Amino acid sequence: MSVSTGTRGETVPTVPPGNPAVDTADVSALLERGRTLSTPVLRAAVDRLAPPMDTVAAYHFGWIDAQGNPADGDGGKAVRPALALLSAEAAGAAPEVGIPGAVAVELVHNFSLLHDDLMDGDEQRRHRDTVWKVHGPAQAILVGDALFALANEILLELGTVEAGRATRRLTTASRKLIDGQAQDISYEHRERVTVEECLEMEGNKTGALLACAVSIGAVLGGADDRTADKLEEYGYHLGLAFQAVDDLLGIWGDPEATGKQTWSDLRQRKKSLPVVAALAAGGPASERLGELLAADAKSNDFDSFSEEEFATRAALIEEAGGREWTSQEARRQHAVAIGALNEVDMPARVRAQLIALADFVVVRKR
Repeated sequence: MSVSTGTRGETVPTVPPGNPAVDTADVSALLERGRTLSTPVLRAAVDRLAPPMDTVAAYHFGWIDAQGNPADGDGGKAVRPALALLSAEAAGAAPEVGIPGAVAVELVHNFSLLHDDLMDGDEQRRHRDTVWKVHGPAQAILVGDALFALANEILLELGTVEAGRATRRLTTASRKLIDGQAQDISYEHRERVTVEECLEMEGNKTGALLACAVSIGAVLGGADDRTADKLEEYGYHLGLAFQAVDDLLGIWGDPEATGKQTWSDLRQRKKSLPVVAALAAGGPASERLGELLAADAKSNDFDSFSEEEFATRAALIEEAGGREWTSQEARRQHAVAIGALNEVDMPARVRAQLIALADFVVVRKR
């Protein structure tokens, strides 16, 4: 993947060489289908929650504003629901068969967002205040827990053998997601993290749930374990590509597009792929970056750092090659993901749509 720099220094991913241009209209239709079919079931699930958790969850999903008035907020890109519906079609079932899986995965994803925002101290998500900022930390924790419980309930109440298989995959992915978050937090307090450790963490935190999303519909549609495993392989590597792009945006992304502060990952001392790759590269820029980050870890006034100080660290990461290495890793993971699809017998149309979604994930601007 090549990455150009815009006038404000933001990352503007371009289409990976050798890949066809993303059919934006087709991808938009897939995302909208996933959102349209899953949202009514998602809303019904949230309505089961006791007050005020139902209201807090509705705010998080963008259905109401902080005052409780109806809103048409940004509920996210809906990549996971789209993948779950395509997963069902990959197994020869109707897309509607994947709806419970789509909703379950989306509930787990949002459980993780509620808790991550609190743990990371993020005050903004999707261009507005996060739940813990508006409703307090206790509600963010409780609602996150409730969404996790609902995810399993939605699947198990189907009462089928396939639902049991799907639930096992979801709980395994959820545990890996939590493992990844624990690793992410622990790495913030370490001076050095290896590239392998970072990839393992990101595979857990992002890859596991995307892998589940792209297999759960197939399982509900009666696919065998081999088919589901290969679809998971696609989703896992797609998740690593997704996270690599996210790591680029976490340092160089435009706040107007990402909804987060400038240099957001540097402010949180995250050992993301560009940082880890730069530290491992060697050379003057890598050594200077290591010295600065080591001093940052011991600093008592880190929260008062200026924009220029964060910009200096970002420049050193780029000079040491961390930015370019991460963009190339996104491209590599994208290629591995597409390769996994070649081992699954599915309709050509569904294969093309899965490839288009993968292209969208890697070249997305936010």
